[in-house]
Amino acid sequence: MPRQLGELEDAVMTRVWQWNRPVTVREVLEDLQQERSIAYTTVMTVMDNLHQKGWVRREVSGRAYRYTAVSTRAAYSAALMNEAWSKSDNPAAALVAFFGMMSSEQRESLNDAIRIVQRDTPEGGSAESPEEMREGARQQAREGGGEPPRAEQEQAGGEGAGPAADPEGADGEARTGR
Repeated sequence: MPRQLGELEDAVMTRVWQWNRPVTVREVLEDLQQERSIAYTTVMTVMDNLHQKGWVRREVSGRAYRYTAVSTRAAYSAALMNEAWSKSDNPAAALVAFFGMMSSEQRESLNDAIRIVQRDTPEGGSAESPEEMREGARQQAREGGGEPPRAEQEQAGGEGAGPAADPEGADGEARTGR
């Protein structure tokens, strides 16, 4: 389970996640310097630490490294929520308290996520036919909603785990395959 990122680690990872492409220390430094005074060596050390911790991978590009996120921000957030929830002595009460803190927009997002998970799992009891599920997935992908459900990937010969394993699709970010 991941531990929560520190303030500077989070600032660096936010840029890596937002840019969604390989980035250099210099690029991250220049963007961070718009908000705070920070040294090149500090950013380089943080990015090296993130690499050592498995948050980013890096490739040599000339005389510098280019860093790429290993997972999505949504997957990181989900892991933190799961970790906190699993430590509760009363998980149901923790969920009720958590849902009670949510705004109406957050509750609507939660309902959307539940519908996606129920539609994408055999035990979800979906009334949709396989063709309706595939069409819904194609529509979701056209709207930037992520990958097709597991059933469609399996029929197409893929082995993806669908949105439940990679929740980034729920917020509409496009995947580039990098």
